[in-house]
Parts: sequence; structure tokens; C-alpha cells
Amino acid sequence: MSNRLNSTPNDLRAFWMPFTANRQYKKEPRLFVGAKDMHYTTHDGRQVLDGTAGLWCVNAGHCRPLITEAIREQAGELDYAPAFQLGHPKAFELANRLIDLAPDNMAHVLYTNSGSESVETALKVALAYQRVKGQGSRTRLIGRERGYHGVNFGGISVGGIVSNRKMFGTLLTGVDHLPHTHQPAKNAFTKGMPEHGGDLADELERIVTLHDASTIAAVIVEPVSGSTGVLIPPKGYLQRLREICTKHGILLIFDEVITGFGRLGAPFAAQYFDVKPDIMVTAKGLTNGVIPMGAVFVTAEIHDAFMQGPEHMIEFFHGYTYSGNPIASAAALGTLDTYRDENLLTRAAEIAPYWEEKLHSLRDCPNVIDIRNLGLIGAIELKPIDGEPTKRAFNAFLNAYNDGLLIRTTGDIIALSPPLIITHEQIDELFDKLRKVLMNNI
Repeated sequence: MSNRLNSTPNDLRAFWMPFTANRQYKKEPRLFVGAKDMHYTTHDGRQVLDGTAGLWCVNAGHCRPLITEAIREQAGELDYAPAFQLGHPKAFELANRLIDLAPDNMAHVLYTNSGSESVETALKVALAYQRVKGQGSRTRLIGRERGYHGVNFGGISVGGIVSNRKMFGTLLTGVDHLPHTHQPAKNAFTKGMPEHGGDLADELERIVTLHDASTIAAVIVEPVSGSTGVLIPPKGYLQRLREICTKHGILLIFDEVITGFGRLGAPFAAQYFDVKPDIMVTAKGLTNGVIPMGAVFVTAEIHDAFMQGPEHMIEFFHGYTYSGNPIASAAALGTLDTYRDENLLTRAAEIAPYWEEKLHSLRDCPNVIDIRNLGLIGAIELKPIDGEPTKRAFNAFLNAYNDGLLIRTTGDIIALSPPLIITHEQIDELFDKLRKVLMNNI
């Protein structure tokens, strides 16, 4: 690592960086060259406390030995194997272990390479399932305002973040959206699930009345909306969505790319909220962010509906070159081993009360207009600077980074989701640094 410290690429022009203010960044680059457990190392040798688990994905902390060793061994044994009409043992082993962790109605797994691909896969499964069940008129997909489901065309069509949609034309047809659940006038500074807003799920009945249930294939929601700024579901909201979907024969898809693998203190949000979806979308924490991989969980009913016709025929025409890649599978197994050995899939439940207390202690800081939390997730909403939306939070991001803390911002909201290995002392450090940033943030 020492050879990489104090070294900056002499030409940053070629890389068009994702979701980045490219011109600002390339004037003042922020480079990570190493990481271990809860900290990144910058190119100039500083330690930065990871308050975001990378991008919501490094749930077990950085450079964990079981994961890195699993990758090393697999790369020297079997680097790649096709997933079409062929297989390798670890893909099957991983699928079985995932199903063992999942809600008890989940029975099968399809592999992808990202959360975006997992969403596309789930939407295609939902549409194809309705067709093979003889309900080909069910082609409509229902998302939610302020929802984030990746950046491919299906995901931004059912998603509801304006900036992610407005540049790309009409997107998919036959898509409608539920209203979002953010009601700051009623729920500001709520600890945990808000009291108000559960009735917003009944908007699905209005959409059913408008379009007729016979045209609707699936509803997709994040149990906790993450990338839009951490919107916690109101009490009873997800349960009511499940009831309405069941009543009308509509599939319910949970996008658990962020909430999956321990973020709320249970393996999956479906278990935390005790609501069983028909399809569950995952990625990020599946491999601890080390190697791209996603997984889509489906019920036996959905899987079995496709298992008909001649046995030599492909049942579902979908998949990716890297579905169940051997090295990604090994990384995922090493990740699951780490979660198991350190009880990380439930640790957030133990540490959440302390996290909540420290997070809400920032309520008195200037320009803080809301704080919300659930499990090991938190959000601090800031009053925008007049005429300069997003700038206050971006300034906070830069100042936090310079003070050795990584936070995530979306709009004028600071989002926090540290690795699940964070200690009480590191929580103290995180919020002490963030208080300093907020007190000095203009």
C-alpha cells in the first residue's frame, strides 16, 4: 500500500464518473487507495471512517479475510464457467444457503450482476409469470414516487426519482406510481416507523380502480426507500400493500438491494416487517460489495409455473453471461460465512438503540429540519440554501471527508448506513465529527 500513497493519477479525463459532479471532482480529486474494517485510506495517507458501508454494500466491513481468501482460492481453481446449460458447484451451494436465510415462502434464486439487473429480472419474471398463468393482459407495473430501483430502463420506469428519469424519454409504457410516504409535517423527527401515513397504501386500490386489476402484473417498492433519502415506511403500510396485492392477484416485489443482509437487524426487511413478498430483489450486501453480484428470490409457485412443456426446452429466456459467476459465488459464500460467524445479520438490532440516540442528538444543529432512522440506517434532512438546492448537503459531504468521515448525500439529505461491525466508540466518533460539520455548515 505504501507505494500507492501520495500518488495521484496524472490524467483524470477519460473516466466519466457515475453520479458525480465530474468537473468539481477532477479539480479536487478524492481517492481511496486502501481499506480495512471500518476505515478507508486516502491517497494522501489519511484514515476516513466509513459511515455509508461504501454505497450501502460493505455490510461486513472492508477487506475481511474469509471473503478475500475465498476469492483467491476460487480464482486459482475455476475462473469462469458458463451458466447456460452448464454449472459449477458453488452457484448451487450459494442458492441453497440464500434460501435458508430468506423468508420461508422463498424457494428459488436467479443470479444477476447488480441491483439494477436484479430489478430488471424481477420485472421480467413478473410479466412472464402472468403470461404463463394465462393472464397475459396483466402487463402493467406499479412503482412509487421517490422510489429507486437502479438505472436501467425498467428500473427508472418504475422508479420515481425525477432526476433519474427526466432525460430519457417516455421510458416503459404501462407504468403507474403510488404516492411516496414522506410526510414531514406529521412525522418529523420520528424514531423508527412513523405513526402517520399507513393509509397511503390504499392508493393502490385507486390505481386498481383506474386500470382494473386484470391489467396489473406487479407492484414494486423498497421496504425502506434508501437512495431518495431514507424514507421509513409508516406503521401498517407494507402489510396493507400485501393485503391489496393478494386480494387482486398482483405480485408484490420487495427491492431489498439496500435492506437485505442485516441492515435492519434481520436477514431481510421482509422478515423484519413480517411481510412476505412474492419476489425479492437483492445485490450489494450479497458479496459485501467486493464483486458485482445480485440475486432475485421467487416463490415455488412462480418457479413451478414455468416448469412445463418438453423437458429439453428452455423454460425462461433470460439470463446473463456472468449469472452465478464462480468467483462472485465464492465471494458471496465467504460473505455469508462472515455474517454467520460474527452474527452480523442480527447485530443491527442490538446496536440500533444506541445508533438512534446518537443520531437524534443532532436535532439541535443548525438547519436540521428532520431526522429519521430504522435499524442501522439514518437520515438527516437539511434546510436547502435559497436558490442553491443540494449545495448545503454537498458542502457537508466535502467537509466531512476532509475531517475523516464518509457520508452520503442525496438532495439536501445526509444518509448514513455504516458497516454492521461498527462499535459504540466508532458511532460516537461518527456523530462527533458530523456534529462539528453541521455546526460549521453554512
